[in-house]
Amino acid sequence: MRLLKNTHRRIGLRQLLTTAAVASAGSLLGGALLLGSGGAWAQAAYPSKPIRLVVPFTPGGVTDTSGRLIAEQLSKRLGQQVVVDNKPGASGNIGTQLVATAEPDGYTLLLGFDGTLVINPHVFPKVGFDTAKDFAPIGKIGDAILILVSHPGVAAKSLKEVIALSKTQAGGLSYGTSGTGGTPHIAGELLKQRTGANLTHIPYKGGGQAMTDVLGGNIPLVYTAVAGAIQHVKSGKLHAVAVSSAQRASSLPDVPTFIENGVTDFDINSWVGLLAPAKTPKPVLDKLNTELNAVLNDPAVRERLSVLGITASPGSADKFGQEMQRDLGRFGAVVKSANIKAE
Repeated sequence: MRLLKNTHRRIGLRQLLTTAAVASAGSLLGGALLLGSGGAWAQAAYPSKPIRLVVPFTPGGVTDTSGRLIAEQLSKRLGQQVVVDNKPGASGNIGTQLVATAEPDGYTLLLGFDGTLVINPHVFPKVGFDTAKDFAPIGKIGDAILILVSHPGVAAKSLKEVIALSKTQAGGLSYGTSGTGGTPHIAGELLKQRTGANLTHIPYKGGGQAMTDVLGGNIPLVYTAVAGAIQHVKSGKLHAVAVSSAQRASSLPDVPTFIENGVTDFDINSWVGLLAPAKTPKPVLDKLNTELNAVLNDPAVRERLSVLGITASPGSADKFGQEMQRDLGRFGAVVKSANIKAE
């Protein structure tokens, strides 16, 4: 009789343990499903708080203005404010490094500039970031076409004439830019390497000062963005020699490209784009790319960017990343050959 009772107790305990195990497994499964559902919900709900867009330059320039325009439009589409945070210093290196080390959660983004990301690593002994490893591209915002202009008093008008004239100058034909290591400087050095032109670089602390000097006849040439020169070209105060884009600029359709002048594969624009810290979740990057492209396909936004001299360039994150890698390599070769160093 006692044996029977013990047997019943063992059977009862076994059933209790089995029931508990099943219940526990069910709870774990339910929890996993809930967690998966919550994770999917969290991704779908991104962003759930304001996003910081770091602009590594002072307020007021073309790069900053384009960033503020994109931030304004993304805020409307994402339903959360995209706040511009200017972190200037060291030619953009300080703000760029800040994003490189930020939490990769999609809430700290970088307004990336070609000068900072693909030129600075070659001209500065230390920048504090690795362009290829520390960032995840979201998408390119657009290209600012570069142009070589001359004072009307310079006898040479075509590119061939400018090159020929430069070779008669013992000290070289001077060209001004916004500063050492900027994209216009790299373009000028590449032009020298490709054509044998005898050009001497004159760096200024900003494109405005260089423009003032060429307008005054103090220097013969300036390499700059179309936006900074177009009004002077149209008024006849400056002569447009050539543009660095693959096709002619729509705002200056009569000005030939360097490629048309026989300088093959001479497609150099100054670009600006949107990036996040490396390891940012792909769903977040994909959503940001989708919304950025929607903004860039808006005719009103394209027009506002055009006024800034920027041609909107919607596209995939992969394409933008490939372009960055290409420029990182080719500009590095130019910097090394010309022995360009940060001042």
